[in-house]
Amino acid sequence: MRLAKIPVTIVTGFLGAGKTTLIRHVLANARGRRLALVINEFGDVGVDGEILKNCGVDSCAAENIVELANGCLCCTVADDFLPAIEGLLAREPRPDHIVIETSGLALPKPLVKAFDWPDIRAKLTVDGVIAVVDSAAVAEGRFADDEEKLAAQRAIDPSLNHDNPLEEVYEDQLLCADLILLNKADLIDDATLERVRAEIASAAPRATKIVPTRGGRLDVDVLLGLAAAAEDDLAARPSHHDDEEGHDHDDFESFIAPLAPVADPAALAAKLTAIARDHDVLRMKGFVEVAGKPMRLLVQGVGGRFSHQFDRPWRPEENRAGRLVVIGQKGFDRSQIEAALSA
Repeated sequence: MRLAKIPVTIVTGFLGAGKTTLIRHVLANARGRRLALVINEFGDVGVDGEILKNCGVDSCAAENIVELANGCLCCTVADDFLPAIEGLLAREPRPDHIVIETSGLALPKPLVKAFDWPDIRAKLTVDGVIAVVDSAAVAEGRFADDEEKLAAQRAIDPSLNHDNPLEEVYEDQLLCADLILLNKADLIDDATLERVRAEIASAAPRATKIVPTRGGRLDVDVLLGLAAAAEDDLAARPSHHDDEEGHDHDDFESFIAPLAPVADPAALAAKLTAIARDHDVLRMKGFVEVAGKPMRLLVQGVGGRFSHQFDRPWRPEENRAGRLVVIGQKGFDRSQIEAALSA
């Protein structure tokens, strides 16, 4: 058993598509598997790691959750990924399966290429690349392979450049995937969902399973156990960046904002929705205290859609200071956003 390769599942997807929700589902339904997680958080605070470490399941011990917050994992494979993997493989007992959640800005192919390195290939194999898609956002024409919709979007949004990197990120994630989840399928009707599925299928370079999901819920035996050996199949996974030595994400920036305790979670969600609309924010995610409540409130949103839920009780010794990660395209006005949050 020591000689057997450990399978690794790479979970990719654009900001707010539902990657963390999917992984929580996997942890809660691991069926005896010992799991380890590598989380590549974009920003300076490990919100996703905090959510997963407190999900209350036995399949993945807290020490088997590794957070990498020093940049996009696909850009820092040698510096961050290899030491993280070596640390996990040194643990006893060793994990049965490793799940990697990439940043929403990550290109998966450079990470898959790392599994072709001799030291990695001997120990690990890419069981599958799962791309999580916000099907409701795609239905609205964002990051879809439709030139007319993209041209119309550029015409009304001066912040979009001619070569918008967001579309390339989205497409590269789909082109590398072994399984594409059309998440948030409950937010659109059946006809729209079928249109989205057909658009994605027509752009795929090979036959790829495309499955609608709600809240990332899918049989874990489908999510884990694809046996794709993606490191042996790189030629079938084209990328916009195949001819480049590297890439960067200078078109994006993020910051952390404090959140004061609130009395009304719905009012907070409405405020965040307005801020995202008025200041071209791509993604917000964080925690906040609700006055008089023993539970911590998780708030998160992409574009103009926000949700909130109590995720766990505050610990007696815990500082209840709220915090919010804000991600947008470079040049957004941080001071105005901070002022709106504190108003």
